[in-house]
Amino acid sequence: MPFYVSPEQLMKDRADFARKGIARGRAVVVLQFDGGIAFVAENPSRALHKISEIYDRIAFAAVGKYPEFENLRVAGVRYADLRGYSYDRSDVTARGLANAYAQTLGTVFTQESKPYEVELVVAEVGASVEHDQIYRLTYDGSVADEQGFVAMGGGAEQIDTGLRAAWRPGMNLAEALVLAVGLLGADPAGGETRTLSPEQLEVAVLDRYRPRRRFRRVSGELLSRLLSSDDPTADVPEGDEGDSLRSATTNPQTQRPEHDGPAE
Repeated sequence: MPFYVSPEQLMKDRADFARKGIARGRAVVVLQFDGGIAFVAENPSRALHKISEIYDRIAFAAVGKYPEFENLRVAGVRYADLRGYSYDRSDVTARGLANAYAQTLGTVFTQESKPYEVELVVAEVGASVEHDQIYRLTYDGSVADEQGFVAMGGGAEQIDTGLRAAWRPGMNLAEALVLAVGLLGADPAGGETRTLSPEQLEVAVLDRYRPRRRFRRVSGELLSRLLSSDDPTADVPEGDEGDSLRSATTNPQTQRPEHDGPAE
C-alpha cells in the first residue's frame, strides 16, 4: 500500500515543484507597442526558440522545460491549422487556443505523476490596440487575461514591477524593446545590471500592419539599430524589412490597417 498523502499536500507539492522549475528559466517579456505586440527573451540559442508563430495573427512564448513547451507549441500549431482548414481562418483565435492549452495543462497537473514545468503566453494582434489579446497560462492550467504586458520566468516579479513603473500605452517599438531588454538585464538580487547584446536576445513582433502573416523575427542589424538609435527608422534599407520597421515605429493613427479576413 502506498503512503497516504492528502490531496491538499499533493497539489501543493506539485505546484512548488513546477514553480521552482520555471524560476530557473530565463525570463520572457511580452508587451504591447503602438504597432502590435513585442516578444523579448534572453536566449542565445539560434535553434531552440522560446518565441514562435502559431497562426497568422497569433504567437506563442514560453519559459521552463524546452521539450515540454515545444510539445505544446506543436499541438497548438496543429489545433490552429485544423480549425482554420475545417472552418475559417478567422475562427482561429488566441482565446480558443488558450482554452485548449488550459485543458491540457490542467489534466497533466491533476492526473500525471509530474506536472509540466512551463509557463506560456498566447497573444493575438488585432486591428487596433483595443483588440489585442494576451493570455498567460500557468503550469496548473490557470488562464489570466493580461493588459499591456506580462513577464514570465526567473526574476519575473522584479521585471513586472519595472514594467508597471515604466511601460505606457503608445510606446513605439524601439522604446518597448529598450525597456524590455533593460529589465531583462537587471539582477534580481540587486547586483550590477548586465548589458545584453543582440546576439543574446530572441526578439519577435506581431506587426498589425503587415498583410495576413503578422509574425516576424527581429535580429541582426535591425535589432541593433532599434536598441541603440534615437531614430530607428533613419537609414533603414528599402524593402520589406524597412517598410515593416517603419510601420511598427510610427503612430498607428497615420497608418491604414491591412484587411484581416481570410486569404483569397
